[in-house]
Amino acid sequence: MTIINNEMLWRQFGAAIDMLRDALRECPDELWDEQLWDDQPDQWVAKGFSKFWYLGYHTLFWLDLYLTGAEEGFAPPAPFDLVEMKAGETLPRTYTREELLSYLEYCRQRCHETIRELSVEQAARICSFAWGELPFGELLLYNLRHVQEHAAHLGMFLGQQAGKSAQWVAQH
Repeated sequence: MTIINNEMLWRQFGAAIDMLRDALRECPDELWDEQLWDDQPDQWVAKGFSKFWYLGYHTLFWLDLYLTGAEEGFAPPAPFDLVEMKAGETLPRTYTREELLSYLEYCRQRCHETIRELSVEQAARICSFAWGELPFGELLLYNLRHVQEHAAHLGMFLGQQAGKSAQWVAQH
């Protein structure tokens, strides 16, 4: 029995990506490189992993990777690096708003195409990661939740630090 169809899934996934885009667009320049949380492990702070722009990058990196369905052979598009894959990695530099918004549009297109073309057989394909295995269709839902979680983190930070309230996007 099918509960949701590809169009429903895309409308909600697209809305989550829209909310991430809005947070990246709305961040004042002076907050782009600010630390989001004070309670992060020292190694995260030292590497810049808790900065506004980095959480945007992290979200897009995993959105892109999870649309692939496997870690093996994955590489983000230039100018981005594989800094999410191994312990002890350091960031090459601060990515700009324009770079992240470009990556977001790339991921949006990939996501839309992936969902539009998703078959029952593709959705049932088992995907394996260090943290576990699940069917690709469920990985898409997991991915959507991850995007929305971090869009909310960024939106909350903007509300607290810049007085900007995130606008809810009901569907794309």
